[in-house]
Amino acid sequence: MQERFALRNTGIRSFEVRTLDELKARIGEAHVLSVSGFWRNEFVEQAQQLAFIQSISAGTDQYSREILGAAGIRVASAQGVNERAVAEHAIGLVLAVARKLPMAFANQAAHKWRGLISEIAQREDELGGKTLVIVGMGRIGSRLAQLAKAFDMRVIGVKRDPARGGGAADLTVPQSQLLEVLPQADFVALTCPLNPSTQDLIDAKAFAAMKPTAVLVNVARGKVVNEPALIEAMRSGAIAAAALDCVWDEPLPPASPLWDLPNVFITPHSAGETQKYEDNVIDLLLENLQRLGRGETQLKNGFV
Repeated sequence: MQERFALRNTGIRSFEVRTLDELKARIGEAHVLSVSGFWRNEFVEQAQQLAFIQSISAGTDQYSREILGAAGIRVASAQGVNERAVAEHAIGLVLAVARKLPMAFANQAAHKWRGLISEIAQREDELGGKTLVIVGMGRIGSRLAQLAKAFDMRVIGVKRDPARGGGAADLTVPQSQLLEVLPQADFVALTCPLNPSTQDLIDAKAFAAMKPTAVLVNVARGKVVNEPALIEAMRSGAIAAAALDCVWDEPLPPASPLWDLPNVFITPHSAGETQKYEDNVIDLLLENLQRLGRGETQLKNGFV
């Protein structure tokens, strides 16, 4: 971010920190902060000059609206800057599982040429005609629905307010009907924000509602899924596989059972990480700084 920001020649003095301790030590110098996972709400006490936080991430669960609002600190998310990237990553995970790409890579590393598979159920699969349930039909979920339709998939969207439209989805239902549509799913993709209504949304009841051939794809937040229930579902074969870009504790602890489960495919919360990401966030940051400079009250993606 610092390197890309310097190339803009804005005349705004800036510095970067690379550790939590560095941020804690220097936050008192900052009028504007661009941050994501390093943010801690207790930093407000030391951030006497801080006026604005431009989050680097679309997720906002780490920011206390109450604490920041009371301190008069404005906050905006990076919602939308990675919608294409995350949706593409999600469809990539769907394809990776359907086409058994992790297995192919493992065989390549072992110099093993796998022969043709006589057992039909163990072969790679096609996406056409399969049903994808997308939980969270915001920008990312809507983009994912478009991509899925290009593969001739049937898409069911789960949305807080279905009356506002479901984009490319064939059917859109409220979150209260999630358990009713899960039995239809060949793939379940999570693209929703983390909030009190979505925490542990995919729990033991949800796994029990899914068919044993179903695949869970999580590009949302780790805590949307009840992790002990996920591990049990993977071990028991309640569902066929899970492709996870996010987990409860990140980095994933070395002792986590998820590392060694053969039906779990993990990417390191990299769905939104692209070569354009920093520049997309900086565009948003500069737009919001201009609005603040003009005395405007409404920020782009502002939520505090």
